Amino acid sequence: MIAYDPLIRDREAAQMLGASVATFWRRVQDGTISRPIKIGGLSRWRASEIQAVIEAAEASRNAA
Repeated sequence: MIAYDPLIRDREAAQMLGASVATFWRRVQDGTISRPIKIGGLSRWRASEIQAVIEAAEASRNAA
């Protein structure tokens, strides 16, 4: 069975991170967040990818 992993907009992803949309896009540009999945003119991210960014930040915080 395929697990449901919704595609989310930049606004929703930024909200998950507690950041502005502009900051979210800066993190995409610097490679902290993966580039979007493009569907036509739409940019979307898997919710699990954004959650992975949060978990990686937590892991690096705990390792320091």
